[in-house]
Amino acid sequence: MMEWTPSIDVVTVFVEDLAQTRAFYEVVFGATPVFQNQDSAVFKFGSLAVNLLEASSAPELIEPAKVGSPNAGARFQFTVMVDDVHAVCDLLASRGVSLLNGPMDRWWGMRTASFVDPAGYIWEVAQDLEAPAGG
Repeated sequence: MMEWTPSIDVVTVFVEDLAQTRAFYEVVFGATPVFQNQDSAVFKFGSLAVNLLEASSAPELIEPAKVGSPNAGARFQFTVMVDDVHAVCDLLASRGVSLLNGPMDRWWGMRTASFVDPAGYIWEVAQDLEAPAGG
């Protein structure tokens, strides 16, 4: 029997305004797309790629499933581990980002803060409070 240990390499998110969301990723994360065309822009975050795909182009990928409305509510969040949540929040603020919540210490030993990108996806920065300072 075949063994299979998959890893997630790409997350594709559907966006209503590709140009606005791409610009947000470029400014907030200081990232440059590793691929882009009129329908998508792909950004690398370590070994994971996030593909921003125009929602109007999504049906061909997922039919017969339906593309969800951006107003349907949050279904997941991206988490970026950092050494200092407060410092990252200061950086985000300098880049025009308003926090959804935080920074706050969570009962499970993490300090977190969250914000929303223009397409409505929630991003969290998280710091392990058990880890020694600086990593």
